[in-house]
Amino acid sequence: MLLRYLCLTLILFCAAGLRAAEMDIVIDTAERFARLQTQGLPGKVQLTVGKLDVSRLPPCTAHEGFLPPGTRLSGRTHVGVRCLGPNVWSVLVPVQIAISGHYVTTARPLVAGQTLAAADLTLISGDLAALPTGTITDPQAAIGKTLRNSLGTGQPLRSDQLQAPLVIRQGQSVRVVSRGSSFAVTAEGRALNNAAEGQLAQIRMTSGQTVSGIARADGSVEISF
Repeated sequence: MLLRYLCLTLILFCAAGLRAAEMDIVIDTAERFARLQTQGLPGKVQLTVGKLDVSRLPPCTAHEGFLPPGTRLSGRTHVGVRCLGPNVWSVLVPVQIAISGHYVTTARPLVAGQTLAAADLTLISGDLAALPTGTITDPQAAIGKTLRNSLGTGQPLRSDQLQAPLVIRQGQSVRVVSRGSSFAVTAEGRALNNAAEGQLAQIRMTSGQTVSGIARADGSVEISF
């Protein structure tokens, strides 16, 4: 009777040890995946990985981390871990991601269409993971651009709220440069749309033909062959 009790105790002890080891592997896989995916983000990343019950999962010898569709790696989120063999299963591990760093806010009320200067912006520190997607962390990425909408004081600045200054305006006369491997031809036309540097501009040539090219910083349009 004592022998049976000792054997049962040993089996239960081993099973508990295996479950603990499996949970450690799953947690470690999720943490390593999250750290890899957050490398290169601005600021200092702090991860807190939660626990989960893996006692009902069949044995696994190969694990892989993944990001569930639509998941954002910031704030309170989940990282997936799947078993690649000999059994097939997947679980979601709770992860809290905080990113300490600097971000740009408005230093005063700003109006739509205003071109931003350094004095319009303030750099403050906080949890970047708690901010909207596209929040700007470098003032140089905003200076010289114009606002799409008005903003009050102290509001985080996002990239989708800005537009690059126009280098071509609809109706203006434009120099069109056609470039090939060993030639460049210049002609004149009239812009059919507004365009910032790097955007596509449509030009009506004096012949009546409409062409499309890339707007350059000097106000010209380049067509490559």
